[in-house]
Amino acid sequence: MGYTPLPPVSVPEWQQRVRRRVWIHVVLFALTFFSVLLAGVQWMGKDPLELTNLHYGLTYAVLILSFLGAHEFGHYFAARFHKVEVTLPYFLPVPLPFFFFPFGTMGALIRTLSPIRSRRVLFDIGIAGPLAGFVVSVAILIIGFRTLPPKEYIFAVHPEYAVLGQIPSWGLHFGDIPLYHWLAELLAPPGSFVPPMNEMYHYPFLCVGWFGLFVTMLNLLPLGQLDGGHITYALFGDAHRQIARLVWWALVLLGLGPIVGWIAELLAVDSPNPLVQLLQQIVLPLTGWIQQHAPWYFNAWEGWLIWALLTRLFIRLEHPPVPESEPLTPGRRLLGWAGLAIFVLCFSYNGIYDVPPPAGTLLGP
Repeated sequence: MGYTPLPPVSVPEWQQRVRRRVWIHVVLFALTFFSVLLAGVQWMGKDPLELTNLHYGLTYAVLILSFLGAHEFGHYFAARFHKVEVTLPYFLPVPLPFFFFPFGTMGALIRTLSPIRSRRVLFDIGIAGPLAGFVVSVAILIIGFRTLPPKEYIFAVHPEYAVLGQIPSWGLHFGDIPLYHWLAELLAPPGSFVPPMNEMYHYPFLCVGWFGLFVTMLNLLPLGQLDGGHITYALFGDAHRQIARLVWWALVLLGLGPIVGWIAELLAVDSPNPLVQLLQQIVLPLTGWIQQHAPWYFNAWEGWLIWALLTRLFIRLEHPPVPESEPLTPGRRLLGWAGLAIFVLCFSYNGIYDVPPPAGTLLGP
């Protein structure tokens, strides 16, 4: 949700402007439905440009738009409850091909059209979206884990796996989210096949459920005008600045993990070059310590660097001031801490990553 302080304007004028632009929201929603439909076909291992395959993406499209709609309309109805003028959601499609946005959408957003003058109102609007989206995501995962198909389902998507007799460990992986794995252990029927994280995106309920948790976590980052920024500003006031800077630097350090690992691999060779030897003496003891005590660091998500850059340049780290600074009620504070707990439960240090096949591996069709 984008929070933009604006000078007071008559409500009827804003309402007329919103009504005149409804067609924009309808067109964007239709385009987004089409783009996520094609993405859903692609996740199922089918050709998205073949019209007869479009039905394969329907479940995925409905689920992902349900999540996005729940999140944005959570903001919308909370804003309307507090008499804050906002736009309808703008759903954002992705034009083909889906190189950088394989989910078929860049998300959705709403804009405030009148000032938010109270920390309590800011909090209510900010947290309503993540909570609504989180509930929908968990519900989707519950259905997904309770209705897991047999292992033959993945063999129908990848017939070559049936020949191999096993599912390879390489390929595109969705990162580790604690809550996702806990739900899998709790809900999957005994003896059922729970797909590994490099194949679960062929299962629409699991794919969208994971996506919903991951996007909710990103929105709850306590930075600038992200939902988490609204929440931490409302909870902690001016202290949100220190929290935002601490989290921002943590994202930078996390995103540097794969780069540090790559440098360590380059230096782990015998070399007569004095400069290389000096770098080895400086870098390799540190990377060796990391490899021994925190090997996961080298497998962190490079995307954290991109998020750190985007938030610094466009979202900013500090939240715009809100005129009325009355403290939150105890109930709201409890809800705010629940939102921060959801952030922790859904945090994925390794995001989305690719594992290349071993050298000499013969890949299937």
